[in-house]
Amino acid sequence: MSESTLWWIVAGFFVSLELLTGSFYLLMLALGAAMAAVIATLGGDQATQMVAAALVGGGAVYLWHRKLLRRGMLPVDDYTSTGLGSLDVGEHVTVSNWHPDGTARVHYRGSDWMARYHGAHVPASGPHRIRAIESNYLVLERL
Repeated sequence: MSESTLWWIVAGFFVSLELLTGSFYLLMLALGAAMAAVIATLGGDQATQMVAAALVGGGAVYLWHRKLLRRGMLPVDDYTSTGLGSLDVGEHVTVSNWHPDGTARVHYRGSDWMARYHGAHVPASGPHRIRAIESNYLVLERL
């Protein structure tokens, strides 16, 4: 199996993980793996491929993270709560722990939901209120 094929498999792995977790950062890492695959196809050595994957993937993650930090906290009006989702606004849930990407899994209405934090501070575990629903995420604020 050629090196470029292995890099494409790594890129596909990152894309499939992103589909499972919803973390856009994994797509940035997939870009790095794709760049390494292109360099492997062009005949670059393994060290060049690794450096390209690290620079492109890591650089894309860094730039995306800076963009999110500059954007700041979204106002509640920018969330897309429509229909029956607005019935959940104001309900309470308990967050046991937050993931490093700022999401959490919470048990609500008999099933597990993905949640995002809405606030200026670092999210902490404990009781939270549902502030809005954005796509398939509950947007939470600390009580």
